[in-house]
Amino acid sequence: MSAASSASSARAALLARLLAPDQVIVFDGAMGTMLYAKGVFINQCYDELVLRAPDMVREIHAAYVKAGAEVIETNTFGANHAKLAHYGLESRVAEINRRAAAVAREAAGADRLVAGAVGPLGVRLEPYGPTSREEARAMFREQMEALAEGGADCFILETFADLEELEQAIGAARDVNASMPVIAQATVGPELRTAYGASPEDVARVLDKWGVDVIGLNCSVGPQTILEAIERMAVVTSKKLSAQPNAGMPREVGGRSMYMASPEYMATYARHLIQAGAKIVGGCCGTTPEHIKAMVEGVRPLAPRSRVTVSVQTGTSTTAAEISGRSPAPLAARSRLGAKLAAGTFVTSVEIVPPRGVDTAKLELDARALAQAGVDAINVPDGPRAQSRMGAIATSLIIERHGIEAVTHYACRDRNLLGMLSDLLGASALGLRNLLLVTGDPPKMGPYPDATAVFDIDAIGLTNLVSQLNRGLDPGRNPIGEPTRFVIGVGVNPAAIDPEHELRRFHWKVEAGAEYAITQPVFDPAQLESFLRRVEGLRIPVIAGIWPLVSARNAEFLANEVPGVTVPDAVLDRMRRASAVSKDHAVAEGIAIAREMLAGVRHSVQGVQVSAPFGKAELAVDVLA
Repeated sequence: MSAASSASSARAALLARLLAPDQVIVFDGAMGTMLYAKGVFINQCYDELVLRAPDMVREIHAAYVKAGAEVIETNTFGANHAKLAHYGLESRVAEINRRAAAVAREAAGADRLVAGAVGPLGVRLEPYGPTSREEARAMFREQMEALAEGGADCFILETFADLEELEQAIGAARDVNASMPVIAQATVGPELRTAYGASPEDVARVLDKWGVDVIGLNCSVGPQTILEAIERMAVVTSKKLSAQPNAGMPREVGGRSMYMASPEYMATYARHLIQAGAKIVGGCCGTTPEHIKAMVEGVRPLAPRSRVTVSVQTGTSTTAAEISGRSPAPLAARSRLGAKLAAGTFVTSVEIVPPRGVDTAKLELDARALAQAGVDAINVPDGPRAQSRMGAIATSLIIERHGIEAVTHYACRDRNLLGMLSDLLGASALGLRNLLLVTGDPPKMGPYPDATAVFDIDAIGLTNLVSQLNRGLDPGRNPIGEPTRFVIGVGVNPAAIDPEHELRRFHWKVEAGAEYAITQPVFDPAQLESFLRRVEGLRIPVIAGIWPLVSARNAEFLANEVPGVTVPDAVLDRMRRASAVSKDHAVAEGIAIAREMLAGVRHSVQGVQVSAPFGKAELAVDVLA
């Protein structure tokens, strides 16, 4: 393959990712901020610098490329006829835009995209100003034709407050090239309204109707406000969303406006934005290559099906090659549980919560009893409901001393990415093989509401991370030597309040590398059946959660205070009637209900996880018996 065709292929693949709804893409950051930092006064025309000082502009583009940005925006935000006229440059619109696209292309290289940046005209449209819609469309078209001629791969229409003006820019983009991707971004203020009064929902609905490829927000406010707006937009459109906030709100420092948000802060909010639904992130005013580098590193584990670049030793020289690491060990070879899942054998497990203190006598007694009862594995939650208990990894190691495998729940709440990597490598070295990866309950649920949560990544990102470890790669795309041999499980809730959101997340988990799933406690087999029909195409084993209730109060607690658990009224009524008779009667009724659930789901799933309420493992054994 020639160098030219290879470059074309790389850009085509990235362009496809740009349009794919689930693929995460990182754009660059501010151009004006960087030019100002290099001593260019604000009374100059920044757009003209591509003619007067192209090396300076190219150097900034290159810094963003080095930081990991996948899309570079041209230095043309104000390069339209109306704005250039303030500098007497209106006759050079085409020249400036063509050259800006060419300079960006030179810096972007073969495997980055160039987005032709187009901002508002800076004039009012009729009936509130002298500029007609046709004149506005013509000015936008003049600029975009030159950007396309210069080598832009897509258009990004950004920082628009007037949706009617944005409509003309979209029309001009389609006039120039109907197949060229269009990213349309409005800007909102602290009150979550554009300057013309449109809400985030208004922006999303209108741009969806106008048929742009990506809908987004940028500038004016920091990441926290943009996050709130994206959350509101995500529920009214299925289009891909983009978010490019400022580095916080500007503050006056020594007579200068300074943007104070650190790279680490921006990286944290980039992850939050992706989790909220934005799949394109980048920066606007105040952001620098350092901010973009931190964002790239922070969002990498959240990118499903992202290919990994590592160094491959070939003879005496080292070359860069896009590979996906080594092939994982066969599922059947990783653990006894993995072998049963691979063979399609029905598996049984019991969930035991780790002890609150250091006394493990009861834990070990239960482990021996469950092993003798023929249970396949013991599930070990990781700080459920944000309570402080012995660590799941240490608890699992104690359990496995007694001849039964553990399924170690591992939550994202308490560790940053580096801590997770350290834990997982250590767990693998110590022989733990079975994982259930969860996001984790927030601290405010537990007895320590002021504790700080980390949430560097969520369960989807963690699944991606562990899947890469099984291929011998760390999150930084570096080889770790011998791959881990984890059996990767995830949670799923068939009774979720928002079933469509739960289905999307489950799809992404499977796409990220999940190999089996355990459901929240099932109290309605028909509901589980309906859910399984909707996910049957994913073809990974599903293990049903079963919870033996012990009292009406226990049932009501699960129904009202445990996230993700739904207890039907019929079950609540049965437990209330039984509890009115006696405690023993209530326990017996709870076991009877659990056995009914097990019988009702057994033909549809590949196993069950039975909880041991209040640490009573014997109740779980009674259900399985």
